[in-house]
Amino acid sequence: MSLYLDPETGLLDPVRYLPSPNCDARPQGAGIDLVVIHGISLPPGCYGGDYIDRLFTNCLEAGAHPYFSGICQLRVSSHLFISRRGDLTQYVPLTMRAWHAGESEFQGRRMCNDFSIGIELEGSDDDPYQNCQYDCVAGVIKKIMNCWPAIRRERVVGHADIAQGRKTDPGPAFDWQHLYKLLEE
Repeated sequence: MSLYLDPETGLLDPVRYLPSPNCDARPQGAGIDLVVIHGISLPPGCYGGDYIDRLFTNCLEAGAHPYFSGICQLRVSSHLFISRRGDLTQYVPLTMRAWHAGESEFQGRRMCNDFSIGIELEGSDDDPYQNCQYDCVAGVIKKIMNCWPAIRRERVVGHADIAQGRKTDPGPAFDWQHLYKLLEE
């Protein structure tokens, strides 16, 4: 699939777009120079369904699963989500600030949401990610790098890298070398 990224709107096309209310404007003068890779599954270790959509759009029902009572009140989002099948959903325009990183720091800069793009991959720390997910995330990152050249390979990091001690995703099952090889192609 050939993607187009509009640098003015921050929207990818053709992509399923499901707007999240959990975003706002980036601070004045905040450049975009970081990509953060996350791993998510809801409930943990379960794949498919619409629970991630519901979480990012504030529609997750506490009673749908015991785990959800502890997270349904969260107001979080990500710019993009890639399912186990490689399907891409956009929740927040890339030009806006998504609420994906929480308390975070990268190279001495705090509040990574201000200057980063968050990409969620459906998965968990210990389950290998799918080849179609790597292909999709690499293609998307290449488009992002073309629009925001300050993002280089070393500025594509995991959530664990910016929230050390608090987060572990995308986890040891994520093959960084495979992603880096795809980014070079």
